[in-house]
Amino acid sequence: MNFKELLNEKKPDILKLWFEAVCTTYPEETAAVLKKKKAQFTNPVGYTLTDGLEHLFDALQKGMMPDTVSRFLDSIVRLRAIQDFAPSEAVSFIFQLKKIVRTAVGPELLQQHATAAELEAFDSSVDDLALFAFDLYMKCREKIYDLKANEARNMTFRLLQQARLIVDNQD
Repeated sequence: MNFKELLNEKKPDILKLWFEAVCTTYPEETAAVLKKKKAQFTNPVGYTLTDGLEHLFDALQKGMMPDTVSRFLDSIVRLRAIQDFAPSEAVSFIFQLKKIVRTAVGPELLQQHATAAELEAFDSSVDDLALFAFDLYMKCREKIYDLKANEARNMTFRLLQQARLIVDNQD
């Protein structure tokens, strides 16, 4: 059995452990809510995480198609950017996948010497995914800061108008 087949066989276990690892980055109360129902409308964050992690894992196995990865990674990273995670915390869940894979496929992996190159390639793909996630996180944070700055500017302008310190010259 090669490494990809082994990953495919252990996929449910890996995804469960990965989701659990993501949940540990949240406060206990939030993690409990995320773990309950993962329906799209009753628990959108839990659903987004579960669905996104599964598609990211599939993409890693297939060689990471940028359009597929971008869509699902963006939805997870966007959530974490809004939730005020530090950049390192926001993307740390991706690096955790390396340890999770080694834990899930450990005994079988040790029996196969040919998988060292495949494992190294997988690790490299995970690293690339983390770098891509960091870029997405920074774009989201820049957008948030732009929105906040524009809102502050607009609010200041409206206050100055109300105080009659600014006159509209639309004549």
